[in-house]
Amino acid sequence: MEQINGSVQMESALLYTFLEVSPDCQFREQLQSLQSQGLVSSLKGTYCYEDELELQTDGNRSGHLQNGELVFGREVDEEVIRNIAAQLAQIGDQFEKEIRAREVNDLVQHFLNENLSSEEMTRRMSNAVEALARAVPSDMEQEKAMLVLAMVLTKKIANTMPSLLQRVFSTTVNYISQQLHNYIIRMLRE
Repeated sequence: MEQINGSVQMESALLYTFLEVSPDCQFREQLQSLQSQGLVSSLKGTYCYEDELELQTDGNRSGHLQNGELVFGREVDEEVIRNIAAQLAQIGDQFEKEIRAREVNDLVQHFLNENLSSEEMTRRMSNAVEALARAVPSDMEQEKAMLVLAMVLTKKIANTMPSLLQRVFSTTVNYISQQLHNYIIRMLRE
């Protein structure tokens, strides 16, 4: 699995921290291994507000190298990420009871299918989150509900089958990066 790049670094840090601070996380050992596999950089790293950067014709954002690492714009304090992740974990506890075992088991079966591409897995995760967002009554903004639901699904899938953590983590980071990146930037700025 390839190392994370600047475009998903915030999302990876936020999801990792969400899982780390969540109660009843039954896959702590596998979670710690994500850092050694390069899927999550240390929270001591640089996170950025990428929307201020120029989008290149290849779809990547411009940045520069500093100490061998790609750096984009202003740094986001790791404590801000921890605080947001803790708040989202509290909301996740409320949503968790709304997610039925069948929904989780369906996603587990998809994640077990190694023939499905990462794009197909991201699409299936997106479909599951959207269906849950419609079904779960909530007075919070849609984007926040979808972010929390994606993270809770990740936790529930990994609790069901810890060996899937790496694949579900990567898929969720891709989903969040594609669908909710701008929302995360707004949250970090508040």
